[in-house]
Amino acid sequence: MPSLIPGYNYDIFISYRQKDNKHDGWVTRFVENLRGELEATFKDDISVYFDENPHDRLQETHNVDKSLEGKLKCLIFIPVISQTYCDPKSYAWQHEFLAFLRMAENDRFGKDVILSSGNVASRILPIRIHDLEQEDIKLFEKETGSVLRSMDFVFKTSTGVSRPLKANEVHNINKTYYADQINKVGHSIKEIVRGLKAVADTPGKEKTRLRAQSDQIITEKKTAGRTRLAVFSKRRLITSLTLLAILIISAILIYPKIFKKDTLEKLRSSGERISIAVMPFQNMTNDTTWNIWQNGIKDNLITNLSNFPEYLSVKQSESVNGVLEGMRLTNYASITPSIAGAVSRDLKAKLFISGSISRAGSTIRVNTQLVSSKTEEAIKSFQIEGTSEGEIFNIIDSLSGLIKDFLIISVLEKDIVTDFRPLISTRSSEAYRYYMFGNQAFYKFDYNTAKNWFIKAIEIDTNFTDALRMLSYSFLHLEMYSEAKEYCLRLYNLRDRMSPLEKLYADALYAENFLTIYERIKCWNLILDFDDQMPVPYSNLAGAYEK
Repeated sequence: MPSLIPGYNYDIFISYRQKDNKHDGWVTRFVENLRGELEATFKDDISVYFDENPHDRLQETHNVDKSLEGKLKCLIFIPVISQTYCDPKSYAWQHEFLAFLRMAENDRFGKDVILSSGNVASRILPIRIHDLEQEDIKLFEKETGSVLRSMDFVFKTSTGVSRPLKANEVHNINKTYYADQINKVGHSIKEIVRGLKAVADTPGKEKTRLRAQSDQIITEKKTAGRTRLAVFSKRRLITSLTLLAILIISAILIYPKIFKKDTLEKLRSSGERISIAVMPFQNMTNDTTWNIWQNGIKDNLITNLSNFPEYLSVKQSESVNGVLEGMRLTNYASITPSIAGAVSRDLKAKLFISGSISRAGSTIRVNTQLVSSKTEEAIKSFQIEGTSEGEIFNIIDSLSGLIKDFLIISVLEKDIVTDFRPLISTRSSEAYRYYMFGNQAFYKFDYNTAKNWFIKAIEIDTNFTDALRMLSYSFLHLEMYSEAKEYCLRLYNLRDRMSPLEKLYADALYAENFLTIYERIKCWNLILDFDDQMPVPYSNLAGAYEK
């Protein structure tokens, strides 16, 4: 049965290691179920190549079977990724996976296809049946130049079992079910085939589709009555002077936003240390034995926060107690936000910390607020819980760490490019400090120094996404492309925990490392759709057109 598209021998090629099918025929049953799903999904018949012969008996010294080479001329390649598949010595890897990859990269469609939704999908559709070793994932991603996005058929239990998922198994902690996954595979195949047919149905469209789509984006929508950057010529009309002009105009556009600051931003923009007064905590437990901790928590917080004098100016306990005694406030339950604000202003502190101790059953809860002395508006709230009075020092230490990191990061943020303030993804002030050193070096074009600071930040917080992103860019500027791709993939693997804007920046970096100039242009336009008054995307968009 020929392919749906002339010039191809099969619609789908199934690649697998024979040893993954010997024991229980899992791959054979998967192919049977997939064929049934495809019959119910497509009006036309879909041709599937699946060979149950033991290819792994062939050695590397043997010639590739020319008939197999012809069968690889297919629309979609489905590798069954197991614990043994990603093996450079295996027949399936060398003569099927890599052979298809080379073929697809040089045929009229390329490895990737644009779907009707506008998203991009790979013609390689991996089916994962085991948890994989990290080196296997890296090998797959190195060869394909993209993140491993697999359709998972992995059965896992809380006892550590990890094996191929079978039909009718319901107690899977991965929350995936065989029939559902088969259906998703069928749907994905249909989307990819539609995308390929849309290209094939338009003569000459194969080589120009991405460019045409990008040119359509370039003819720019009007945003808020302002034409975004107009239509750029395909030639190199953007010079360094044009780029500089774009940055200046962008800065003018965002100027009002820069100076619409809240209380905390005004404090950090002044360059001064943030001054803080810590109030006694209120005992809400109805147990007078906890009264000792009203001043106990206050005094320990003051001691801990005083260890960072370069950022924080903490009013000492004697000063706070002196003002309270002068106001004849011995009953801490009567310290309202208004009174605490008055005490804080008397001490010339811009912020104050107030809080309470409560108990629910065996759980001890300490609630804390960081409040503006002037407006008495709460800026940030914190809550720490424990199970006994014996944990009170751990509670205080945790609380100190949260407050310290929040305040120090707020001070350091005054020096960061405004575009990236919403992206900061660490709670470690130490990691953030290293990130800021790297950020400053990066924008002075000292990429080697920037690289070293970003690495130090990531060593402290391995999930610090913005540091990963900037480290990848540093390696790109240093022309260390394999390292840039490595950290780009590390960042991309964290997309599930990112905000929408972070995901867009991660996509832009991915396009920079792995995709074409047209995908880069599309990514930066999507970021400008999110917020069209950020200068960095304009700069990078201009740089993309300049190439």
